[in-house]
Amino acid sequence: MGTAGKEEGLAHAESIVTSLILRRELTIEWGHCDPAGIVFNPRFFEFFDTNTWMLFEKALGVKQNELASTHGIIGIALVDARANFIKPAKFGDTIEIASRIKEFRRSSFEVEHSITIGGELATEGTETRVWATRDKTNPDKITTASIPAEVIAKFG
Repeated sequence: MGTAGKEEGLAHAESIVTSLILRRELTIEWGHCDPAGIVFNPRFFEFFDTNTWMLFEKALGVKQNELASTHGIIGIALVDARANFIKPAKFGDTIEIASRIKEFRRSSFEVEHSITIGGELATEGTETRVWATRDKTNPDKITTASIPAEVIAKFG
């Protein structure tokens, strides 16, 4: 999967920005929190991951467990994740998570996430993912493949 890093240097003219946004509300439960009642930071990455899969389901009309068989891939493998924690989310808060594909490249894409509480930005994050497939010469290895244009087009 080392090709994702090579793609970072591609000219912006070769990347594609999309407009489809997935928004969902979530009430913070005690199980999301540390003993102080504040969301345990790794949980935000779980929220991001769920939204990414829901975004793909919405765009492609294919459930997560059918993505591989429908598109001949292993999945949309995560290769980098980052977050900026601005305001804590606490037990009982209702948050809105908004996610969109910021940019598609040849075989990788950037997902942008924002979490708001009462309309105020609380957390922002990004994920870099790759269109992952089995290596044709060695099926025990995972590699990347070009993301089909028809897939990208469904994100608007």
